[in-house]
Amino acid sequence: MTQKTLLNDTHRALGAKMVDFGGWDMPIHYGSQLDEHHLVRRESGVFDVSHMTVVDLRGDQVKPFLRRLLANSIDKLKAPGKALYSCMLNPRGGVIDDLIVYYLGDDFFRMVVNASTREKDLAWLREQAAPFGVSVEQRPDLAILAVQGPQAREIVIGLARESEREALTKLGRFAALQVQSDDGIELFVARTGYTGEDGFEILLPQDAVVAFWNRLLAAGVKPAGLGARDTLRLEAGMNLYGQDMDEEISPYEAALAWTVSLDEGRDFIGRDALEAQKAAGNARQMIGLVMDEKGVLRHGQAVTTAGGQGEILSGTFSPTLAKGIAFARVPAGELGDVTVDIRGRQVPVRVVKFPFVREGQAQPGVLADA
Repeated sequence: MTQKTLLNDTHRALGAKMVDFGGWDMPIHYGSQLDEHHLVRRESGVFDVSHMTVVDLRGDQVKPFLRRLLANSIDKLKAPGKALYSCMLNPRGGVIDDLIVYYLGDDFFRMVVNASTREKDLAWLREQAAPFGVSVEQRPDLAILAVQGPQAREIVIGLARESEREALTKLGRFAALQVQSDDGIELFVARTGYTGEDGFEILLPQDAVVAFWNRLLAAGVKPAGLGARDTLRLEAGMNLYGQDMDEEISPYEAALAWTVSLDEGRDFIGRDALEAQKAAGNARQMIGLVMDEKGVLRHGQAVTTAGGQGEILSGTFSPTLAKGIAFARVPAGELGDVTVDIRGRQVPVRVVKFPFVREGQAQPGVLADA
């Protein structure tokens, strides 16, 4: 059965085009995906991401549990409110899911995981948590709104209780704060996002989400659908689970080596497989591509490099750059001249470092001639 967020009727009243997204009836756009993309880059947009899963982890042994569970080191979080991005791996080093975890107390962490992986994630978490006596509680009572763009923080801060606005203004990146709105709604506000723009992701009670959504729109934020969210995140160089990585792909093959902490003495799940892959030096590499010719790079297209064949993972037309961009996974080693097979024609592409766009601006080298 297709699931719906509590904002479903609101989306439809706003004229949203609804699509099935991992078993959820979600808005792909409200009239123009392109306009919504540019709005988030230039002003502010709000996304309903209540289909994602919030999990609270509690227990005296929650830190040792997370040291074992995650490829990134939870010990990097030195103060309550700080957040960490990490992959959760299987013993083969494949990515079960990528997630954000928040340190809220020595015996309390909060995790946000993907919607499409909810059931397997919860089963894996409960299995791994049992020996540590850690409780794993899904929080279906919480909705999630992502307010993103250059104006996003100022607007959200303006809706907070006056005495808490200064603390929200000072909130650093990858950190969260529990506050109240000026009309008494409890808000868990995190300075995180999936667009390459500044902004907040807000967890709040389900019974308050429609009213808070309407207040955001009244304050000038525009609704944005999952179509714009996808083009924004690809421009920002952010992976999509199930397309850019999965249980057969390691973080090293998904350009996520920066999320792996091989800290001494920490035996996390998948570590042996990652160390073996690193020592072998033959892991496939994920690269960024820009196509200067007209056209669109799409998932599944064949990529040819000096080291052999690969394929496009995520690909799209970048509204900000007005060019085709993509992630590709290709063999290890030197790349040489790279081409993509588009309807039987080998089209030259440039290899660039990603993110392609950050805070509205093309990154160095992305728009340069080869």
